[in-house]
Amino acid sequence: MKIEAILLVWGVRDEVLERLPVDGYWLYGEYDFLAKLEFRDEFEMETFMRDLKRVIHGGTFKLIPVVISAVKNGGETSVLEGLKPSAP
Repeated sequence: MKIEAILLVWGVRDEVLERLPVDGYWLYGEYDFLAKLEFRDEFEMETFMRDLKRVIHGGTFKLIPVVISAVKNGGETSVLEGLKPSAP
């Protein structure tokens, strides 16, 4: 099951943003960084979150799943889910 998610990061210094393991957009405002990410499954997303906590050294990010795609009867179906944002 493919998952698309939005990563929001705030309250970190530029040196930390340079070490993030993903490409995205640097922002200057309420959030410092924004990226759209894709994961093969929930396990890959959770592994990414654990690795990200090591880089950021805190919980100043949210990874919000926005689309879940699944293969159903030979065709791909995208479902917008009302998932709760992951806890930092």
